[in-house]
Amino acid sequence: MKKPHSGYPSDVSDEEWAFAAPYLTLMNEAAPQREHPLRSLFNAVRYLARTGVPWRYLPGDFPAWPAVCQQLRHWLDARCFETMVDELRHLLRTAQGRPAEPSAVLLGSHTLQSTPESGHRAGYDGAKRRKGSKVHIAVDTLGHLLAALVTPANEQDRAQVAALAEEVQAITGQSVALAYVDQGYTGQEPAQAAAEQGIALHVVKLPAAKRGFVLRPKRWVVERSFAWAARFRRLARDYERLTTTLEGMHYLFFACLMLVKANRSNLLSH
Repeated sequence: MKKPHSGYPSDVSDEEWAFAAPYLTLMNEAAPQREHPLRSLFNAVRYLARTGVPWRYLPGDFPAWPAVCQQLRHWLDARCFETMVDELRHLLRTAQGRPAEPSAVLLGSHTLQSTPESGHRAGYDGAKRRKGSKVHIAVDTLGHLLAALVTPANEQDRAQVAALAEEVQAITGQSVALAYVDQGYTGQEPAQAAAEQGIALHVVKLPAAKRGFVLRPKRWVVERSFAWAARFRRLARDYERLTTTLEGMHYLFFACLMLVKANRSNLLSH
């Protein structure tokens, strides 16, 4: 018999669960096929994401790992975390007196080392000297996730502008007019791809005579977003067999982060 759950730092609070539950309830809690409480399954997923523990090493006071894995797959397939992140972004932006939808975004990428699970789709990033997957994201000026796209690490950043811009405009209702990017997005093709979606690319360049670390205006926001995601050890490397899973896990990570942020700002009790 499993011992009662004693609680973990990653467990969702009452206020956070009250907000998250409607987005995660894909069938009635009283349905006969429901074996485990939905909140326990969500806590297990959060624990896995935060600690990076292998599936089979989930502590015994969580539901059995196959049940947790199956439920996570249902949530990812239903895009539950994308919807939650979208609503949380609106909540956090309006709380700061900003429009619910942004007019400017930032694009960036980060390479994750491959593992035996993901090695079949890995590419070699010559700049980072690393074989793995490259995660391309778009965030608003507060660092909140708008879109995520995963490619082999050898894919160029500029080649992903069209897909990211299209996704951003679909999510925001065509509200974005400007995107800040680094020098990896320089060129006519990415500028044209963004312009076709009504977005102007602004390349933030390094000073010609830089010395040591230089904080680039605006660009630090997307780097901070990657740093936030790196707190979840599941992102230490690319542990996912499927590209869609890695993309969906990024929305899970940001949903967890934004839930905590909204709760600390007392936005979930209203």
